[in-house]
Amino acid sequence: MVEQSQWMAKVEADPNHSSWYIERFRTMAAEGKDLAGEARFIHTLVPPKSRILDAGCGPGRIGGHLAEAGHTVIGVDVDPTLIAAAEEDHPGPTWIVSDLAEFDLAAHGITEKFDAIVCAGNVATFLAPRTRVEVLTRLGRCLTDEGRLAVGFGLGRDYAVDDFRANINEAGLTIELELESWDIRPFTAESGFIVALISK
Repeated sequence: MVEQSQWMAKVEADPNHSSWYIERFRTMAAEGKDLAGEARFIHTLVPPKSRILDAGCGPGRIGGHLAEAGHTVIGVDVDPTLIAAAEEDHPGPTWIVSDLAEFDLAAHGITEKFDAIVCAGNVATFLAPRTRVEVLTRLGRCLTDEGRLAVGFGLGRDYAVDDFRANINEAGLTIELELESWDIRPFTAESGFIVALISK
């Protein structure tokens, strides 16, 4: 067993947290809020009918949009309550319960690599800090040679940009582009969010 993720520590402290999170996004969807920005970003990176991994997929809002766009989507999340919501709200993709620090897609019969991987929703900040390099390394191994990994998270959440960059390097990966949002605004020293486009 790996060190418990900070997300599951939060769930352990508040058993209603996952349900609250699910209902929060269901409410926003019902209100017509735009919840597909990350999916649009990923969709522009890949050819039609690509293979996409939604790493830390939560209740499936990003993977669900990408599947509707015609891609083959696999979603992985450590929280079984979120995966159950993904299965209910977004049938079609394959949703798997697993910690990103130890997931083994081959054990689920999934051996093909991915054209793109998305890791959004502050997932990087919810990892156990000592597992960050391992997670990035595992994600890198899942990419095709031309594949891209997109990681986005809010700053000021105990994961400094310099530490993130160092972790990327330690995982044997390369940051190609840094943005401050999923709608492609450039990253600056004043940015409160980072989206990194990463290659092998």
